[in-house]
Amino acid sequence: MIGNGISFTGLASGLDTQAIIQQLVALERIPIQQIEFQKTVAKEKLDLVAALSDLVKGLQEKAAALATTNAFFEFTTSVSQAGVVDVSASSGAAAGSHTIDVLSTAVTDRWVFDGVADPDVDLATAGGQTISFDVNGTSYVVTIADQAASSLNEIAGEISDVAGADVTTSVVNVGTELNPSYQLVLTSKNSGEEFRISNLSSNVSGLTLTSPAENNITIGLNAVAVIDGLRIERSDNDFSDVIAGVSIDLLAAPEGEVTFTIDPDKEGIKAKIGEFVDAYNEVIDFINDQNTYSEESGAGGQLFGDSLLSSVKRQIQGALFNVDPAVVTADTEGYSTLALVGITRDNAGRLSVNDVVLDQKFNDNLELLADLFVDTDGFDNGGAAANTPGFYADLTLDSGLADKLNRVIDQMYDTFDGPINPSTGNPIGIKGIFGTKQDTLSESIDRYNDQIEAKERRLERFEENLIKRFAALEQLMGLLNAQGAAVSAALVSLSPGGN
Repeated sequence: MIGNGISFTGLASGLDTQAIIQQLVALERIPIQQIEFQKTVAKEKLDLVAALSDLVKGLQEKAAALATTNAFFEFTTSVSQAGVVDVSASSGAAAGSHTIDVLSTAVTDRWVFDGVADPDVDLATAGGQTISFDVNGTSYVVTIADQAASSLNEIAGEISDVAGADVTTSVVNVGTELNPSYQLVLTSKNSGEEFRISNLSSNVSGLTLTSPAENNITIGLNAVAVIDGLRIERSDNDFSDVIAGVSIDLLAAPEGEVTFTIDPDKEGIKAKIGEFVDAYNEVIDFINDQNTYSEESGAGGQLFGDSLLSSVKRQIQGALFNVDPAVVTADTEGYSTLALVGITRDNAGRLSVNDVVLDQKFNDNLELLADLFVDTDGFDNGGAAANTPGFYADLTLDSGLADKLNRVIDQMYDTFDGPINPSTGNPIGIKGIFGTKQDTLSESIDRYNDQIEAKERRLERFEENLIKRFAALEQLMGLLNAQGAAVSAALVSLSPGGN
């Protein structure tokens, strides 16, 4: 049986009709297979374009990491004695060495009330009894409204509700399990002399204070340090406002002076440059691999000779290496090109870093090294409209290679205003090179799908027609064979000696 419920064996004609139909259909399928191959190639190209796009985006990310002054003016710190101060530096710091003598660290003011045996026993003898104190310029009065709700735990909660902005409370057993002594601890939320708890008093019958000497268990004190010869006091241990860009936190007050140094983070900066170089080389390697050709294996990739490859390569190399000759001529320090700071390009277009040269340039003038990558004078496009090529053009003298590359890559993905569409009166949106290439390939794949679908329908009809024709042929051959047999039988009967 072959399609449409029509069944025949080829016995009448003596032909293998099923095999003939299959071969004829297979021949007619060759154009479909050719289109499917073209579709497969287009999909492979689309995947490769996406892979290249990811690599270019990765390069942009690494370029952006080098496009700010902060990227170069990061600092490392070291302290001559551990455990004395914690020091860190931001981009606003300056390299240098400093001394610090920690005379005292900040202390938080803390009071305890006299102990009681049970924290859940009511301490007030009547409602209206109070606890009062001053802290941070505010006077607090905590009134026990209900004598039946005046246990040590409940009083601690009342104080927290009233004065929680400036103090914390806790109930601690300073005795033993058999002989407990629960004390209410009142602690200032801030350290230093200005935040001491003063005028603490209680007329709650069971909540007493023996004396300030016994109940003021830690007295609030300021932190005091001598930094670079200057005596400085703070209410807490944070001295981050003393040296610009340097965070200083006092940890302990040992005898003697310690030294801390602030140095540019050379290894961190070199790591960023190395990551940038690696990302650039990944893009170049991809393009070179696609564009290789040999007689033995042919083209290196499906994008061989594609204009996208040459465009990407030309634009990223132009951003990094097309330096104004006037800038190079005016450069007396040797910081105007990548090659001058030790980042060179080989014949394949790949970058490599000469650590000796880069280290020397780093040590000689970090500011000029940063200026090679960073747009230090700001970006000015002269007011060019968005969605125009001029929107990305920096008209200032210094554009910074990393910043320039970042903008060049942006152009590869943005959409620009093209000619006016007569039917709408609006500009036609023109995508960047990646969007254009991806749209072109996607449209080709859609077109191939439509062609395949149309040809498959035509092939179905062709197969159906073949089946019908061969079925009719078998029927006709069967009829002819029957007639022939009948004629033969008649002739035999008429011949001499016939039955």
